[in-house]
Amino acid sequence: MNTKISFATKALAAVAVAWMGVGCASGPSVAELNTLTDRIIKASFRTEGIAQVERVTATDETNRACSQADVAGQALDEKTARAIEESNFKSIRWPADGQFVGDWRQGETIAQSGRGLTWTDEASAPNGGNCYNCHQIDQKEISYGTIGPSLYNYGKIRGVTDPKSPDAQAMVQYTWGKIWNAKAYNACSNMPRAGHMGILTEAQVRHVVALLLDPQSPVNK
Repeated sequence: MNTKISFATKALAAVAVAWMGVGCASGPSVAELNTLTDRIIKASFRTEGIAQVERVTATDETNRACSQADVAGQALDEKTARAIEESNFKSIRWPADGQFVGDWRQGETIAQSGRGLTWTDEASAPNGGNCYNCHQIDQKEISYGTIGPSLYNYGKIRGVTDPKSPDAQAMVQYTWGKIWNAKAYNACSNMPRAGHMGILTEAQVRHVVALLLDPQSPVNK
């Protein structure tokens, strides 16, 4: 018998026993369950190509705090949420050359692509932004995700007529920051931290900003 499967089976059985004891005076702590979960994942999955097991197990304090709040069915307390947002805001990498806005056409391609980060992908191949899976982007779309709000007229609603004008800079910077690390603005946002986690490059983020704010983009038509 495969020893990894054997261990995983035993570990799952231990979890079942632990949950059976929830109604008793004592049960496993959150830390113990987290440790057991990590062991199950490492025993049940393997690294393949660019898909690393550590992508699942190496969570940071932001993810741990939000996951624990989700399991408890309670929102983070305001102090913890603000601390997480401040920490993530400090991690935002602003464009080295000061150029926030790229080519909306390239941004559309990135936003409509869900390719990347799977074991069959090459590490050198560009990832997609997978934006369509959670947002409406173009008014003509008939199928799109609804986990996030519609992005249609994103720039127009916010009064951006020229994303390179001084008047638009606050919104341009906010849009960049939100794409780079959404948890800087909402501690437990479901939105992936595209730049922070290396999903999108600085150049790709620049193009997605253009997609959202350029008046010529289908987003704002």
